Amino acid sequence: MKSEAGPVADQAVALPFAVPESRWDNAAAATMSPEGLLLYRSNLLGSDLTVTNFGGGNTSAKLAGVDPLNGEPVEVLWVKGSGGDIGSMKLDGFSTLYLDKFRATEKLYRGVAFEDEMVGYLPHCTFNLNPRAASIDTPLHGLLPFAHIDHVHPDALIALAASSGGEAATREIWGGAVGWLPWKRPGFELGVQIRDYVAAHPGLRGVMLAGHGIICWGDSSQACYQNTIDLIADAANHLNARMAGRPAFGGQAQPPQPPADRAAAAARLMPRLRANMPGERSKVGHFSDDAEALEFVGSNDFARLAAIGTSCPDHFLRTKIAPLTLDPARLDEDAYLSEQFAAYRQDYAAYYERCAGPADPKMRDPNPVVILVPGLGRLTFAADKTTARLAGEFYGNAINVMRGAEAIGDYVGLPEQEAFAIEYWALEEAKLQRMPKPKALVGKVAIVTGGAGGIGRATAARLLADGACVMLLDLDAETLAGAKDALAQTFGRDLVRTAVCDVTDEAQVAAAFEACAREFGGLDILVANAGIASSAPIEATSVALWRKNYDVLAEGYFLTSRAAFPLMKLQKAGSIVFIGSKNALAATPNASAYASAKAAALHLARCLALEGAPDGLRVNVVNPDAVIRGSRIWDGDWRQERAGAYGVDPGEELEEFYKNRSMLKRSVLPEDIAEAVWFFAGEASAKSTGNILNVDAGNAQAFTR
Repeated sequence: MKSEAGPVADQAVALPFAVPESRWDNAAAATMSPEGLLLYRSNLLGSDLTVTNFGGGNTSAKLAGVDPLNGEPVEVLWVKGSGGDIGSMKLDGFSTLYLDKFRATEKLYRGVAFEDEMVGYLPHCTFNLNPRAASIDTPLHGLLPFAHIDHVHPDALIALAASSGGEAATREIWGGAVGWLPWKRPGFELGVQIRDYVAAHPGLRGVMLAGHGIICWGDSSQACYQNTIDLIADAANHLNARMAGRPAFGGQAQPPQPPADRAAAAARLMPRLRANMPGERSKVGHFSDDAEALEFVGSNDFARLAAIGTSCPDHFLRTKIAPLTLDPARLDEDAYLSEQFAAYRQDYAAYYERCAGPADPKMRDPNPVVILVPGLGRLTFAADKTTARLAGEFYGNAINVMRGAEAIGDYVGLPEQEAFAIEYWALEEAKLQRMPKPKALVGKVAIVTGGAGGIGRATAARLLADGACVMLLDLDAETLAGAKDALAQTFGRDLVRTAVCDVTDEAQVAAAFEACAREFGGLDILVANAGIASSAPIEATSVALWRKNYDVLAEGYFLTSRAAFPLMKLQKAGSIVFIGSKNALAATPNASAYASAKAAALHLARCLALEGAPDGLRVNVVNPDAVIRGSRIWDGDWRQERAGAYGVDPGEELEEFYKNRSMLKRSVLPEDIAEAVWFFAGEASAKSTGNILNVDAGNAQAFTR
């Protein structure tokens, strides 16, 4: 039952809907072709999150073309193709179809029971050999007579579409200018229904699609864009007026924790949630305590509405139909968490058994995607970071929809069987099967200390290239920021995080690992790489210099490994890789502090390999030698000192000296070390622990046996 909450002074009023404004630039548009205007309109709509969510919505235009076979004029349907995002797509993101051929396929339509087969005819209508596959929403655009069409899923309009009072609100806002159709899943039948409805109701600006969104149109790209923006603004203003001065969701039942407490609680909780999600691959997490999440999870109506689940297909394809909700008073109880996850999986399996038919795909991962905790916020888990983040954002959209829907009636979810039909749609399954196999380290989370240096940055790049999420730790904030920007530009901002960290400071190490747990949900790989180097005869080695080497190279490795162990033990798996040195095995003159500290770290790795093995933790060592290029260590006094020890010039002559000293007569580069780390980090070395891999171009003195 909905909680009743009138205006109250001691509770925050409902968060309002954002009201979009036109961003159309006449000067920019004046130089564009018809195809360019379609793209411009699409990008404007898709980049405005008050209009549509990531990957959601589609746009189209019916444009004049020339048949490449006969040179005759032809009408071409340009419509956003399958997949992609209208906010960032380029012209090649549109599929193109002969409009007359597409419309002729209606003669082949055998009724709603066979509508999926209509997708198979779309490639036969392709114009100009365009390889972009047409989407399931193509009939919504191709069967209507209008030149320019937008189909978008803004929160304000879906709130109407998902409310028991939505149809009445549609009449109240627009009179008879916007129509209403009951729920029907996307496809050819919906396209026919919309076309016939519009023909029976001339003069419409658009049609609301229950549980789905709106489809609207215009005579030009600009007119279509403005109509879309105006319709969304009308809905947002109407809902804001209905919510004004009143708390959302029946008022607040539980206030949010202070921000610092939420951050700390999420860091403690997320690895334990991740550990309760069995599967072929580990998952990556995302935490959000935005205003929408906190308003919803702390409300009186939270439990009732969360159980209904999301209603818009765009939402629950990302989030699953319903979230897992947890009692904040019991988060420290391991047995409670285990029971809740088991119950969720059982409920999901029962849902599958109730709804699945003999031709449906097999049951997918039954673990939750969205986890909600009063006072804390929203936590989402998925196969990779971007998907986890987007799932959280989509559930944020769902919260907005529920808030608006409850303001004009009761929030209405889809019937269970309809929801299942969307989730396990054969066409959706085919799209999933076409996706490339994930890279080897997708789902893995790594910390790389000394991450802004040559070896650290090369290692991060190698792990990122194979799909891992990476947190870089380094003492140099400026260099660290540069490394983050460069790696994020190459691999995407979702996958890269940083923290300024002195590995000899226990509190900073703890804070950095806590941040990693909060940002990604746990830890799978630790690369202990932070280092220094010093060279001095024993008589000139001060106690301070001795301790500095041991602080960084021995104690730093100890502190980071100690922080990693509990996170990895939760998952019964993990890989720790120490970046050692040839000098850990081979004595060298005038570097006793450095070489003995490296030897201590090597033996620490052996001890940790013994200690971690029962929990599936592996600890191995990569021993480089003379990695000069890109190294900040070699840019300092160490270069001068080592050159002096060997009696060579510290410039190019030093690098040539090390190259010629090696058995293979080759220079060792940061990327060479990164490849060795990658081997120990992944499944290729799953049966290796306590090992040493020398990457030194050959040095007999460093042979381990």
